[in-house]
Amino acid sequence: MKTVKIADVTLRQGTMASGTVLSFKEKIEIAKLLDRIGTDVIEMPEIENEAADTLLLKTVASLLKNSTLSVSAGMSEESAKKAWQSVAGAKKARLRVSVPVSTVQMEYLYKCKPQKMLSVIENMVSVCASLCSDVEFCAEDATRSEREFLASAVSTAIKAGATTVTVCDTAALQLPEEYKGFINNLYEDVPELKNVNLGVCTQSELGLSVACALSAVTSGACEVKATVTRTQLPTLENFVHLIRTRGESIGVESSVNVTELSRTVKQIKAITKTKRTESTPFDSPVASRTEADICLDTKADISAVSKAVVTLGYTLTDDDLAKVYEAFLNTAKKKQVGAKELEAIVATEALQVPPTYRLVSYVVNSGNIINPTANIAVEKQGKTFTGLSTGDGPIDAALLALEQIVGHHYELDDFQIQSVTEGREAMGEALIKLRCDGKLYSGRGISTDIIGATIRAYLNALNKIVYGEN
Repeated sequence: MKTVKIADVTLRQGTMASGTVLSFKEKIEIAKLLDRIGTDVIEMPEIENEAADTLLLKTVASLLKNSTLSVSAGMSEESAKKAWQSVAGAKKARLRVSVPVSTVQMEYLYKCKPQKMLSVIENMVSVCASLCSDVEFCAEDATRSEREFLASAVSTAIKAGATTVTVCDTAALQLPEEYKGFINNLYEDVPELKNVNLGVCTQSELGLSVACALSAVTSGACEVKATVTRTQLPTLENFVHLIRTRGESIGVESSVNVTELSRTVKQIKAITKTKRTESTPFDSPVASRTEADICLDTKADISAVSKAVVTLGYTLTDDDLAKVYEAFLNTAKKKQVGAKELEAIVATEALQVPPTYRLVSYVVNSGNIINPTANIAVEKQGKTFTGLSTGDGPIDAALLALEQIVGHHYELDDFQIQSVTEGREAMGEALIKLRCDGKLYSGRGISTDIIGATIRAYLNALNKIVYGEN
């Protein structure tokens, strides 16, 4: 029985069904869910924002237990080395080289002649093979390429060190029998293809992508690209269901956990289909937040606290870490310190900076028959700036007004509110975590008015970002 590997491209696509870009936390959550059900390969896109994307890849690499983490190596030796440095810590890592092999894409999109493209393939695959033992060569638009050139490209990639070769039907117009013949011809033209894994990326405007993938598998392919979200590619659920129901008759099986598949797919779809106001600062649903498994007491040394802080996503200087550890010891004498307590300590003690922005005043109107509005004034370098905005709620409106003043949107990684005293005049505490270039900046605010506490927490985090940038 042959095991068919499934390479999920949901995160490589990187957008929700609504077109909204997935947030940092949502990408991590999706990767964890895919890994949990035993998806063979999780594909990530090429690194664009070096700081943020590298941090994301390193974070995902440290979390995966079953899946291979695949990342695009780009089109240069430098980009390949950066990609490898980002995934080197993964239990199983893969570098992916994707190049067009059809005349139309090579010449009109990349301004590259066939012979030049063969040199690019040889160079990029060789560089990746020198860094990583698992290298995939993806032949984009393979079904529209010249048969002879495709054979040369695949043969060149294998000789350069590719362990997996994937051919892509970018045109998305082939029928199952046509694709089966295409795969058979490729095996005939490139005998050495039998010594590596053959993968397929079948797309179809006719709704036949799953059927085309199955026809390729029956011809020898052993890896199929799929996605959770509905596109022209085979969906993960449909392809696994097909293998489960007909796999025995054709001698193939999948390692994906079928028992948890349906529930996991629903969870991922819930993340990718979250409806949000276009301008809302809330990048991810706070309700889905997963607490880090942290429980520290007075026996924990500074290295243990440092490791816990890194788990929460913070990068601290030695001075800030010393302040956090001192505050931790004071808290640990009274109670065990979990993730929430440690985050509050970091927000209070780490990177306390001179305030660039100071709150002058705020007026927030809300009710069940009016649109919530916020009018906020802050002071910066002796000048007063105001922001006026509506939102889905009073806090949403307040944060949008602040973004209007700042003129920049930062990803809201986390938002927590809680009471710190009792009674009608109870003090409320807000903790906000903003993400800038992959780094977390936490802010803390306290007030009898929870909206006021939220505004102060946002400004506290914002001042840390501005100080760091300067």
